[in-house]
Amino acid sequence: MKWSLKTEELLMLCLGIYAFSFLDFPWWVFLVLILVPDIVMLGYLFNSKFGAITYNVFHHKGLAILIYLLGIYLENQMVMLIGVILFSHASMDRIFGYGLKYYKGFKYTHLGDLK
Repeated sequence: MKWSLKTEELLMLCLGIYAFSFLDFPWWVFLVLILVPDIVMLGYLFNSKFGAITYNVFHHKGLAILIYLLGIYLENQMVMLIGVILFSHASMDRIFGYGLKYYKGFKYTHLGDLK
């Protein structure tokens, strides 16, 4: 089952890269921004619950898709870029086993506990 989930996430990462290809930004922008959503891990400096909430908001694919669709509606490529980066980053994280977080700590995710 893990292979199946990782393959699905890899294909979603490819979808994010494909969506980025329609935007008017150079490719280096994608490479620079792909890790930016992890800045929200600083929320864990306050406590585990706050860290989990901030992490989950910025790694929720549904929110990423809504932001991307809002960008389409507003005809705003910057908003579309934010949606693509959030979506792609969340998929990339899940390939490596970093799922949405539980309140008890960073290593407790919906994909299983991190080692």
